[in-house]
Amino acid sequence: MTEIEPPEDQPLWKRLAWMAGIWAASLAVLGAVAMVLRFWLKA
Repeated sequence: MTEIEPPEDQPLWKRLAWMAGIWAASLAVLGAVAMVLRFWLKA
């Protein structure tokens, strides 16, 4: 098993990539929920 590095040991680009990935995933989930609600309320 590999040891996970503490956040301060990881390069800045990797931390920013994780932040951007989590942000994009949350936007996708939010958009999917909004579309489901929109279709549900129109029906």
